[in-house]
Amino acid sequence: MNNKFDTTNQDIAWCPGCGNFSILEIIKAALSELSLEKKNIVMVSGIGQAAKLPQYIDTNFFNGLHGRALPVATAIKASNPKLTVIAESGEGDMYGEGGNHFLHTIRRNVNITNIVHNNMIYGLTKGQASPTTPKGMKTSLQFFGVTNEPFNPMAVAISLGASFVARAFSGDKDQTKEIIKKAILHKGYSIVDIFQPCVSFNKINNFKWFKDNSYYLDDKYDPYDQVEAFKKSLETEKFSLGILYMNKERVTTFEENLVVYKTNKSPLFERKRDLEKVKKLLEERK
Repeated sequence: MNNKFDTTNQDIAWCPGCGNFSILEIIKAALSELSLEKKNIVMVSGIGQAAKLPQYIDTNFFNGLHGRALPVATAIKASNPKLTVIAESGEGDMYGEGGNHFLHTIRRNVNITNIVHNNMIYGLTKGQASPTTPKGMKTSLQFFGVTNEPFNPMAVAISLGASFVARAFSGDKDQTKEIIKKAILHKGYSIVDIFQPCVSFNKINNFKWFKDNSYYLDDKYDPYDQVEAFKKSLETEKFSLGILYMNKERVTTFEENLVVYKTNKSPLFERKRDLEKVKKLLEERK
């Protein structure tokens, strides 16, 4: 699957068989099919195996601190609303260390796409329980089984009235690609939680498990019904895949509400600067 976002002569530091490989190909294909220009895309990630992904795509990226992808993505979008900004990392990075930012990015409705690789384990640090690890699973740290309730990102996002909420599976490339394309085109905050097996440290939630324990929402499903969407998010016997919820009430984005853009729509870096005023301000601050 070659396209303009491919990188060349680059070693990819993931385990053979990792679900991250398919997500990488899916994202590159989605960006290519949307005919987006490299110069107008910025990917932002934190720390973790999933957070390495932007390094393997030929576009702009910012790789920052653990759990801090969303505030950086918010700042980038606020600085230049014309950019396509994608915040991407694993479920530990986004929902654990970055959980507080996850909540408030939903509230702000920043016009960014948030892609989360959810393999239900911490892979980079060798198999500790993550926020979404099922109860009872024995890990490299939880020797007697996980006792915490797993975090439900879909339920949280829907309950807070997120603009676009979807779930996908890395093993289904075509379906996941279409979901990501819709998320990127959507105006407002969009979250795509992708089930992605960790072949080294999670021997339970493997490719077959995700395939056997998920199903796609049919054409009769109404994604604008918040109550029904919330019910779907609480299902545990089988997880629903597709666009779970779209909030048609969230019509204004975070950056549109910024006073600096009320009268002038151009990005800050494009505006004329009066260097004499800047010098005067600096002199006054001495």
